Amino acid sequence: MPPGRGRPRSPAMFGPVALDTFVGGTDPAEGIEAAHRTAAALIEHGRSTSCSQETARLVALTDEVGIEEVAELWATQPADTLPGVLWRLYALRDGIRRDARATARGFEVGRRLAPVDEVVAGVQDPPGVKEVEALADAVLTGAFSGDLAVAMERAAAFCRVVAAGWAAEADVEARRATDLARTAGQLGRAAGSWRRGELH
Repeated sequence: MPPGRGRPRSPAMFGPVALDTFVGGTDPAEGIEAAHRTAAALIEHGRSTSCSQETARLVALTDEVGIEEVAELWATQPADTLPGVLWRLYALRDGIRRDARATARGFEVGRRLAPVDEVVAGVQDPPGVKEVEALADAVLTGAFSGDLAVAMERAAAFCRVVAAGWAAEADVEARRATDLARTAGQLGRAAGSWRRGELH
């Protein structure tokens, strides 16, 4: 990262203009460093604040700056890194909000096939549109203000339930279920890495 660009210290610095200072650099090493610095800064800030409004702003980051901006910064980072994990959590939230009905339907079908994962995910019963949207926000809230490993495990369990439900539905592309199941595996492994102090 070029001199003079300090680590962002509050969500207010993550508006479109500030995010642009980290995105689009020509040096791949700078892009990787920026991804790791911003991810670490968000987690650090979330853990250091007791203000629920600031935590809510962190959760709604993509609503403010756009999922595309965050994707350009984090989406290419491996799943076993902190920016890679945060990207998957934000992308999951965005995907749920874009197609909440299909997600809720998949969860409703899948919870009969994966009852343990249903309990871990913690979606309110009955699992409708509002309930799966609330789960996505709760997972990110937990990532910033609680135990990141638990947040990842809840997200992984949720993904497994929905993937199982989608796989059982004839009108849903198998690829969607496969992609979600892969995300579940990545998040589950990342949770273990975080607990061992190996996720950076």
